Amino acid sequence: MATFPHSSAPLKTVQEIQFGLFSPDEIKSMSVCHIEYAETMDEQRHRPREKGLNDPKLGTIDRSQMCATCGESQQECPGHFGHIELAVPVFHVGFITKIKKILESVCHNCGKLLEDESNPLFKRAVGLRDPKRRFEAVTRLCKPKTTCDLDAKNEDEQDEFGGNPKKEKPPGHGGCGNIQPTIRKEQLKLNGTWKLGKNEDGEDNGVEKKVITPQEVLRVFGLISEDDLLRLGLNVDYARPEWMVLTVLPVPPPAVRPSISVDGTSQGMRSEDDLTYKLSDIIRANSNVRRAEQEGSPQHITDEFTSLLQYHVATYMDNDIAGLPKSIQKSGRPLKAIRARLKSKEGRLRGNLMGKRVDFSARTVITGDPNLDLDQVGCPRSTARILTFPERVTLYNIHKLQELVRNGPNEHPGAKHIIREDGSRIDLRYHKRAGEIQLQLGWIVERHIVDGDYIIFNRQPSLHKESMMGHRVKVMPYSTFRLNLSVTSPYNADFDGDEMNMHVPQGHETRAEVANLCAVPHNIVSPQKNGPLMGIVQDTMAGIWMMTRRDTMMDYEQVMNILMWVPGWDGVIPTPAILKPTPRWTGKQIISLGLPLGLNIFRKSKEGDIPLLESEEPCLIQNGELVWGRFTKKLVGASGGGVVHYIFNDRGPDATVEFFNAAQRICCYWLLHHGFSVGIGDTVPDADMVTKIGEQVVKFKAQVDEYMKNVQIDEMEAAPGMTVRETFESKTKAALDNARNGAGDVAYKGMNTCNNVGTMVKSGSKGSTTNVSQMTASVGQQSLEGKRLPFGFKDRVLPHFPKDDYSPASRGFVENSYLRGLTPQEFFFHAMGGREGLIDTAVKTAETGYIQRRLVKALEEIMIKYDGTVRNSLGDILQFTYGEDGLDATYIEAQDLEIITSSHEAFEKMYKIDVISPSSKDQTLTSTYLEVANELSGDVEVQQLFDEEFEAIKHDRAKIRHNLDDADDRRFLPLNVGRMIANARNKFKINDNSKSDLDPREVIPKVRALLDRLKIIRGDDELSKEADLNATLLCKALFRSRLAFKRLVKEDKLSKLALDNILGDIENRFLRALVSPGEMVGVLAAQSIGEPATQMTLNTFHLAGVTAKTTTKGVPRLKEILNVADNIKTPNMRVYQLPEARAAQESAKLLRSKVEFTSLRGVTDAAEIYYDPDIE
Repeated sequence: MATFPHSSAPLKTVQEIQFGLFSPDEIKSMSVCHIEYAETMDEQRHRPREKGLNDPKLGTIDRSQMCATCGESQQECPGHFGHIELAVPVFHVGFITKIKKILESVCHNCGKLLEDESNPLFKRAVGLRDPKRRFEAVTRLCKPKTTCDLDAKNEDEQDEFGGNPKKEKPPGHGGCGNIQPTIRKEQLKLNGTWKLGKNEDGEDNGVEKKVITPQEVLRVFGLISEDDLLRLGLNVDYARPEWMVLTVLPVPPPAVRPSISVDGTSQGMRSEDDLTYKLSDIIRANSNVRRAEQEGSPQHITDEFTSLLQYHVATYMDNDIAGLPKSIQKSGRPLKAIRARLKSKEGRLRGNLMGKRVDFSARTVITGDPNLDLDQVGCPRSTARILTFPERVTLYNIHKLQELVRNGPNEHPGAKHIIREDGSRIDLRYHKRAGEIQLQLGWIVERHIVDGDYIIFNRQPSLHKESMMGHRVKVMPYSTFRLNLSVTSPYNADFDGDEMNMHVPQGHETRAEVANLCAVPHNIVSPQKNGPLMGIVQDTMAGIWMMTRRDTMMDYEQVMNILMWVPGWDGVIPTPAILKPTPRWTGKQIISLGLPLGLNIFRKSKEGDIPLLESEEPCLIQNGELVWGRFTKKLVGASGGGVVHYIFNDRGPDATVEFFNAAQRICCYWLLHHGFSVGIGDTVPDADMVTKIGEQVVKFKAQVDEYMKNVQIDEMEAAPGMTVRETFESKTKAALDNARNGAGDVAYKGMNTCNNVGTMVKSGSKGSTTNVSQMTASVGQQSLEGKRLPFGFKDRVLPHFPKDDYSPASRGFVENSYLRGLTPQEFFFHAMGGREGLIDTAVKTAETGYIQRRLVKALEEIMIKYDGTVRNSLGDILQFTYGEDGLDATYIEAQDLEIITSSHEAFEKMYKIDVISPSSKDQTLTSTYLEVANELSGDVEVQQLFDEEFEAIKHDRAKIRHNLDDADDRRFLPLNVGRMIANARNKFKINDNSKSDLDPREVIPKVRALLDRLKIIRGDDELSKEADLNATLLCKALFRSRLAFKRLVKEDKLSKLALDNILGDIENRFLRALVSPGEMVGVLAAQSIGEPATQMTLNTFHLAGVTAKTTTKGVPRLKEILNVADNIKTPNMRVYQLPEARAAQESAKLLRSKVEFTSLRGVTDAAEIYYDPDIE
C-alpha cells in the first residue's frame, strides 16, 4: 500500500554477495570525509561541525537540513561513510586469534610458511578444498615448528668418483634459518618469546620476550607470498591478512548512530548515541598518540597512549571481551558496541529483520462464549474502532463507504482515513467537515473492522501452525476477546487470564489466504496426528453424554425452544418417540438435529453383537440419525476415527463447524434447564464406601509390612538386575500404588448414577479416576525422581519419625483423601512432590523451546515442489515422493486391511468365485442377491475375470505380508471406502434385502481402470512405474479388496448407479488427498516433534521398575537422539539365548557379563578397505 517516492540511487537486482575484509584504500575511496574532530556540533554557529562526527557530508538526521553529499532529505539520504586515519596501526579485535594463528605459521623474517610439501601431512592439508578447514589444518601443522628451515646441502651430492650420481632430490624448504617465537595472546596484546639457542659452552642463552606490535605484524604479513596465502586458505583479493590490522577506521553515518533531542526540538540539547561517544574517544586517543610521536615523548608514554587507542577501537566493535574492563557511560551503564547490536535474539538480524513488531494488531484477555461459531472471535468494540482495513471505492460499495465516512472515526462502524488517488491522506479525526467529503472511485477508505472480516488469531507460545488461525470477526461490547470453547485446544488456551493476539490482514490477497488456508474450519484435522485437534469439551461434553442417555426425554415446550437454537434448522419437527399420553422426544433425536445428513457410523461392541445395555463404546448413526449408543469423549472428542473426523472427511470443513455449533447450542440450552452443578457432596463417600476404602488401604499396608519382615529376616530374593534393597523398594511402591488405585476403584464404582463428579469422569468432560480416588479415597504415595521420598535428615525424611523407619507413612504415603484433609507430615510430603513438578516444568520449557528452534532452523527450507518431490532451497532432492506415498497427512485415517490377517479359508470365502465347478456353496453366486447370476454360471470368460481379480488380491496379500513385519491389519490409508459404500447405500436406498444389478463384465474392468488411473508418480519409464507401484501399494490393495465383486454383491448389494457414484468419489477424493505443492513440510515436521515435546515430562520415571537400569526417556532421550550423542546414558540391547537355554538363569548371567566386554575387534575376522577411483 505504501507509495515510495522517486529514488536517485541507481537500482539493480542483487546478483551475489561477496564477504571480505575492507582494505584501507577501499575505506578511503568510499569515504566522503576525513573526520578529525571529536566534537559533533559547532557551538558558535549552532550547526554540525565540519570534519566532526556529524559532518553534513555524512548525511543528515534533521528534517530541516539536506545532505551535503547527495543533496537529499533525511527520508531519502541513506547516509555516507567517513574515515579516521589512525596514527598507529591497531589490531581488529575480531581477528586477533586469526592473526596469532597466521604469525605461528609463517617465518617472521622471510614470510615463508614453516612447513612444506616434504611433510606428507602438509601435502594432504594443502589439498583440502574448503579454505576454512585448510587454514585450520595448515596452522595446526606449522605451529610446533620453532625454526625456519634452511636448505640442507648434502655433502656427497656431487660425488664425482661415485659410480652413480645421486638422484635429483626434491627442492628444500629454502628458509632463512631464523628462530620462531612462541606467541601468547594477552587481552589485546600479542607477546612473543624467542629461545636464543646455546652458547659456545653448550649452555642455554635463555629467552627473549617482547610485545609483537601491530606495525611488526603488518611488516611480517607484507612478506607473505600470494602462493603461501592461498595455501593458508586466505583469499588474495578479498581477505589479505594485512587488512586484519587497522590503519584506517571507517566512520558510519549518523543514520546508524542517531542522536536524540532531549527536549524534543531540533534546537535544544542533543543526547548522542553510544557509538558516537566511542568514536569521539577514538579520535581523542588518536590525536594523543600523534601528539606524543610529534613531541618525541618517552617510549612508555607513547605505548600507553597506543594501548588506550587499541582499547577504544576494540570496545567500539565489541564491548564483551573476556578479561577486559567494559567501556561505560558516565552513569555506569556499559556501552552497546557494534557486535552487541547485531548478535543474539534481540540483535539487528533476529530481532529486527527476521521478526519485528507489527501494526494492525491487538491483544487482550480471552473469555469463553458458547454461543459464538467455532470460527468466530468476539472482538471488543473499542478495538474495532482502532484497527482498520483499506477498502478501495468501487461502484458497488461507494454508498456503504460514504456512510462509514459520514459516521467518522469515533462511531462504529466508521472510517479513520481516506487516501486519494495521488497518495495524499485525509485524517478524518482532524478534518473540519469530514462527513461532507464526496468519495471518488479509486480512492481508498480505511474503515473500521466489521463483522465477517477475517483476522489471524494467535496465542503464544506458537508451537505449531494451529497456534495461528483465521477467524471471522464478531464485534461485541466489553473489553475481552471472546472465543468458542472447542477452539481452545489447538491454542492450548484457557480462561484463567490468558491473553491472545489478533492481526488484521491489510489486503484482499492476504484475506483470501487467511480465509482459505488458515481459517479454523480447514485446521480441524491436523497432519500431526492424522486426526482432529478440536472436539466437544467441558459442559457440552457432559451435556451431550447426559442427553444421549436412555430415558432422557423432552416435552413439547422444551423441544420447541431447542429448535430455535438449532443453526440452519430446516423447519421439520422430528416425529416424537412417544405419542401418548403426551408427545415426548428422546435426547438422541434432538442431538441428531446437529448431525449432517448422510453421516453413517457403526461401532460394534467388543463382543461384536448389538449390546442390550448401553455400554460406553458402541453406537450406530444412520443417515445423520443417532439410532443407539451414547456420545462419549472417544466419539465426539478430539480423537481420530470419531464423529468429528468422519464428518470432516466425508462432508468437509463447513459441515464439521455446523456440527460443533449445533451441538454446543443444543446442549448448553438443554443444560440450562436440566441443570448441572458439582458440589462437595459429590466427593463425600457413604459409610459403606468408607469401610471398603479403609480395607483396601489396610490390605496393602499389611503387604508392605510382610515385605519389611522378609527383608529383616533376609528371606527376600533379589529381582533380576536389582539389589535386595531395590527389590524391596520396587515391591513396596507397587503395593502402595495398588492401595491408592484399589481405594479409588472402590470410590469410583460405588458412585451413584446421578453423582456429578462421576458424570464428568464417565463422559470424559473433566477429571479421571485418579482425581476421584485422591478426592474421596486416598492421595497415595508421593515420589521424587520416581522413587519413594529419600532421607533428607539423618536416616529419616522428617523429624516426626524414628530413624531407619521404612514404613509407608514415614516415606511419603498419604493415606488421607483431600476431603478428609492431610496431617502436617502428609502435607509436607505432598509439598515435596509438588515442588518437583514445578521445577520440572520450568526447566522443561526452556529445553523444549531450544529443541524446537534447532529443529525448525534445520528443516525450515524444505518444501514440496511442483513435481511432487521434496527439496531444500538448493534444489537437492530429499524424497522423490513426500512420505513415500505422496499423500497429505490430513486426509489419512487408520483403517483395517483385513486381507493381511485373515486365514486362507476366510480369504477364499470372502473373495473367491467359481461359476464353472464350485467346490463349496460359498463360491457360487445365487440369484437371491444378483440379478445376472444364472446368466453367468458356466461362462469361461467371466470365470477368467474372476480368477484374475482373485489372483490380484492374493498377490497384494502376499506382497504386503512379505514386506510388513507386524501382523497388524490397522494401516494409515486415505479414503475410507467402507464408509463411502455405506453412504452410497444410504443415498440410493439400498438395504440388506436388495438385489444387485451389477455385471462382472463391466464392474471388474471398471475397477481395474480406476486403479490404473490413480497415480502418484506420473511417467511411462520403468523407474517411474516402479516408484508409483511402491507408493500406491497399500491403498490400492485396500481399494481392490474392498471393491472385489463378491463383496460388492454379497455384503453391499450395490446397484450400478451406486457403484459409479462410489468410483467417481474415490477418484475425486484420492486426487484431493495428494499433498499440495508449496506445503512447507520441513517446518511441519519440526513442529510436529517440538509441540508434543513440550507436553512431555522432563524426566519420565519408571513406576516401580521392572529392572534397576531404567532407560532414558522423555526430553533427555530426545536430546540424545537430536544431538546424535556418541555416549548415550543408558545403552541397552536385547540378546536372545539359544532355545535350549531359554530359561536358564545362570547362562543368562554369564552371557551378560561376556557381552558387556565384547568389542567389535573380538568378533571381526578381518577388515579391509577397497578403493577404486575409476569405477567405470
